[in-house]
Formats: sequence, C-alpha cells, structure tokens
Amino acid sequence: MGWENYHLHEFHIGRRVYAVPDPDNDLNDRRILDERRQPLWMVVQQVGTSFEYLYDFGDGWRHELLLEAVVLPDPEQHYPRCLAGERAGPPEDVGGSLGYANYLEAIADSSHGEHEDMLAWRGPFDSESFSLAAINRRLQRKSR
Repeated sequence: MGWENYHLHEFHIGRRVYAVPDPDNDLNDRRILDERRQPLWMVVQQVGTSFEYLYDFGDGWRHELLLEAVVLPDPEQHYPRCLAGERAGPPEDVGGSLGYANYLEAIADSSHGEHEDMLAWRGPFDSESFSLAAINRRLQRKSR
C-alpha cells in the first residue's frame, strides 16, 4: 500500500488475532497473539486460506487476503516481491474508504471546496498509477 505503518493494525486469521500486543488488550479481555513471534508464513500455509488485515482503526481500512498459491522460490529473484497489482494505494490518513472517495473528488475538481487544501496536503496524486518495478524496489529496501 505504501503506507508508513505508524497506525495500529491486526490480522484476523480464523478465530485468532495477531498484532503487536498492547497492555490495554488485557483490560479489554482481548487475547492478542504476538505477530512478531508468528510470521504470516507460519500461520497461513494452506492454499485457499483467507484472512483479514485491519489497518488504522480510526480510518478503518479492512483488507481481505487470500493465499492463492505456494510456489517454489526462484534463486534468481529477491523476496518478498509483488507479482501483480493495479492502481495506487490511498494516501495515509485520508480517512478510510469514504474519505478516500472525497479526496479523489476534491483533487479532480478544481471548483471543489477542498481542492486546494487536498493538493497542498499531499500534492498531485494519480489513483490509476501502478509501478510493479517501484513496488519491488521498495520491498527490496525494506527487507534488507
């Protein structure tokens, strides 16, 4: 997504919740498994497994993920890597799906009341852009 990962997040896999544990979880009787001790590849192994990724609880981003295939690694490739995709990820802190829709309207319409503010906030934004090479460069830098 290109997000900066400074908001809380959770993975819901079956009946289990994985996240970075927070002391407040105990106050709310939430059983959270430490995601740092259980990498995704250890808990999502069966093709066809779907699970949820929640990010930024204030904006409320919900992503349904599906393990479609497990392939043998190619020694000539760097991992992790993106195989395909489309469109740009929404900007961080845009306000969830409704906020994103408003943001796209505002930047596309120079007469929109928030047009100038939105452009000043993030600059130009092309929601249709997607660069597989740029994503894989970012993944390579992050995984070093």
